[in-house]
Amino acid sequence: MTTETETTPVFLKLNVEEEPELGVTEIESMCVNCYENGITRLLLTHIPFYKDVVIMSFSCEQCGFENNEIQPGGEIAARGIRITATISQLEDLNRRVVKSDFSSVRIEELDFEISAQSQKGEVTTVEGIIDRAVRGLEQDQSVRRIQHPEAADQIDAFAEKLKQLKDMAKPFTIIVEDISGNSFVENPFVPNPDPSLSISHFKRTKEQNHLLGIFNHDEVDDSFSSKSAVVPEEEDKLLKPIAEDAWPLEELHGEVLQFQTNCPECAASCVTNMKLTKIPHFKEVVIMATVCDNCGSRTNEVKPGGGIEEQGVKIEVTVRGKVDFSRDVLESESCKLYIRELECEVGGGALGGRFTTIEGLLTAMKEQLVESTGMFMDSNDEKTKNRMDVFFGHLDAAIEGSKQLTIVLDDPTGNSYVQSLNDDGTPDEALRIIKYHRSHEQNEELGLNDMKTENYEEDSVNDKKNEN
Repeated sequence: MTTETETTPVFLKLNVEEEPELGVTEIESMCVNCYENGITRLLLTHIPFYKDVVIMSFSCEQCGFENNEIQPGGEIAARGIRITATISQLEDLNRRVVKSDFSSVRIEELDFEISAQSQKGEVTTVEGIIDRAVRGLEQDQSVRRIQHPEAADQIDAFAEKLKQLKDMAKPFTIIVEDISGNSFVENPFVPNPDPSLSISHFKRTKEQNHLLGIFNHDEVDDSFSSKSAVVPEEEDKLLKPIAEDAWPLEELHGEVLQFQTNCPECAASCVTNMKLTKIPHFKEVVIMATVCDNCGSRTNEVKPGGGIEEQGVKIEVTVRGKVDFSRDVLESESCKLYIRELECEVGGGALGGRFTTIEGLLTAMKEQLVESTGMFMDSNDEKTKNRMDVFFGHLDAAIEGSKQLTIVLDDPTGNSYVQSLNDDGTPDEALRIIKYHRSHEQNEELGLNDMKTENYEEDSVNDKKNEN
C-alpha cells in the first residue's frame, strides 16, 4: 500500500527576522540574451495585502544579463483595482509598487500607457517603472536610427521626457490598473491616510474575466462537461441541489453546515464550518470559520444574510475604556474604519467581514498593521520608524483601556452594526448611528448603477426582438 506524497507548495511570510532561511529553488535555464545556460531562482513567499506570490530572478554568468519577475500564487480578487498616485516630490519616486501580469500603468501628463502585455509582474518602485519604460523605448534604437531615423528621433525625444519626470520639475500622476485586483502601491504615511493616493475597485467586464480564465456556467461548453465521466465513488462528494421544502428555515438556523475547501495559508484540504444566525435588533448573518489541521491556520468571516440596504450607515462609538470592550461589532467587507484620535484609516476589505467585539476589532487592526508594515520596516527611514513606534504605543494604550478613542465605521452597504449597552431602549451616549444616501461613485463601486430589479423581463423580450 502506497501513501500519497504531499505536493502542496508552502508560501512563507516575507519577514527577514522571523524566517532567516527562506527556501529558494534553483533551475538551470537558457538565457534569452546569449542563449547560454543561466540560473533561475524561485521563491514562494507571502506579501501582506498581496497574498501569495512567486518571485523569480534570472542571472547569466556568461553575458551578465539579469531579469526578475513576480507571479501571483494566490486567488484572483473579486474585483479589479485602480490606484491613482500623485508624485509631487523626490521621496515619492521611492514608493514601492507591486505589479501583477495583468497591470497596466498610465502617466496622465504624458498621455503614456504601459500595457499589461509589455511588462511582466514585479516588485519595484515608481522610479523603477519609469526606468524600465525608458529601457524598453531605447531598445533597438541603434538599428532604428539607420532604418527609420525620423521615428528614432521621436522615440528619443519622448524617452527624454520620461527621464525628466525624475527631476520633479512638476508633479505628475501615475495610475496602476489591474483587472486581477492584485496590485499595490505603498502608502509612506501609514497608519495615516495618504492624501496623494486614491484606491477604487471596479467590476470586471466579460472580456476581462475571460482574459483571467474566468467563465460562468453559461459560457462553458455543456458538451464538454457531459463527456467528462465522474468516478462513481466521487459522485457522492459533488454538491447537489436541495429539494424544495426539504430543509425548513427553522432547522437551518440551528444547523452548522460543513463543506470542503483549501487553506488560504498552505492550500491544504480543510473544512469550513458555516452557520446562519440572527443578531438581535439587526439582521441575519452567515458566520464562516475555517481551521486547518496541517498548518494550524484559523480564519473567520461574516457575510450579511440579506442584500444591500437602501442607505449606507456611519457608526461612531466612543471607547471610554474596558466598559466598551464587550460591545458586539459586525463589520462587513465594504466597511471602512477610522480612528479620529490616531488619524488612522483602514480601507474597506482590509480587515474583511467579521463578527467580533470592540477589543477584538482593535487587536485585529493592530495585527494587520504590524503584518503590513513589518515587511518593509527594515528599509524605512528613522522618521518613519519613530512614527510607527509612537502610533503602536497609543494603540496599545487603547487596547489596555487607558486611552479614549472614537471609532468610526462607514459602511455604504448598511450591513455593519455596533451593539448598544442600553438594553432598555434608551439612547446610548457613546453610540451614534447616522444613515445616509450613497453617492453615484459608491453605487458604481457596488455595481448598483447597472442593476435593474424591476421589469427586467421586458428588456429581455425587447433584446430578443431586436436580434431578430
